[in-house]
Amino acid sequence: MDLHKPVDLLNKSVEELTPEEKWRLEHQKLHEQHKGHEKMHAEMVLILILTLVLAQVVLIEWKKRHSRSYLLVTLLGMWIIPLILCLRNHWWRFIFIWLLFSCITSLIVRKALQKPITGTTPRLVYKWFLFIYKLSYVLGLLGYFIMMATFFGLNLVFNAKANAWMDCALLLVFYGLYYGVLGRDISEICADKMASHVGYYTNHGMPTRNLDPTVCAVCGNKLLVSENEEGVIENTYKLTCDHVFHEFCIRGWCIVGKKQTCPYCKEKVDLKKMFCNPWEKPHVLYGQLLDWIRWLVAWQPMILFLVQGINWVLGLE
Repeated sequence: MDLHKPVDLLNKSVEELTPEEKWRLEHQKLHEQHKGHEKMHAEMVLILILTLVLAQVVLIEWKKRHSRSYLLVTLLGMWIIPLILCLRNHWWRFIFIWLLFSCITSLIVRKALQKPITGTTPRLVYKWFLFIYKLSYVLGLLGYFIMMATFFGLNLVFNAKANAWMDCALLLVFYGLYYGVLGRDISEICADKMASHVGYYTNHGMPTRNLDPTVCAVCGNKLLVSENEEGVIENTYKLTCDHVFHEFCIRGWCIVGKKQTCPYCKEKVDLKKMFCNPWEKPHVLYGQLLDWIRWLVAWQPMILFLVQGINWVLGLE
């Protein structure tokens, strides 16, 4: 499509134009509006680059010096900013899913923060965030496979347009990454709060009471089977520090909360013996991917809004 091809408005009204002609007309209007503003555009690009560099430096220093406040503000940004953008653009599907996720997660977080914590709360919290983790994992893989299938032309077998398949693939990948990261960050907060409320350890690392060998150090409930037996409902896992846990509890602690320490003694443990799937292991590349998604969803809109504000103050359009 040639965007510079002129649109004939002498014999047609705007309502009679095709979607392609309307797109060309909007492009031509935008081109005419900014014609002769090359110097202004160069200044705007310079402001954008400088703001991005300075913002990145500030965010890195903030994360190093005050990591807790940085993570909290980032989490709030990831939760609220996409909703504001979707409300502005009337993307009702995302708004409905966001409201459903937020309502259920708010109830789960509320139970995790209650004092005293009930015996069933940790398992409920971990199961919900494990479900979010697995669902986001499946959505991400499904979107990736659809994307690869489109590249190889499999959409032609089903007589489907390539752009429709790519839109579906990108949508699934976005939902998988967004809710996966959001659920992961919220679950880490819940994991710390619940563990301290259960009473086996404090934030300073000292246990407040002794652990019975037949009790799970995360939820405080009895272990149904030994670590060498096959359980009917769930198995029992033993870490390298010899502390044993329910399957759902320790998987929720290590996978969802991305913890690499024992919930009871906080000793660093070897998770490679426990989880064979590379996705389930906390590692550097995955952590960098999460940081990139947080920056893209939470901080990039804020930075762009700041750039627009600077341009408005300086009279640049």
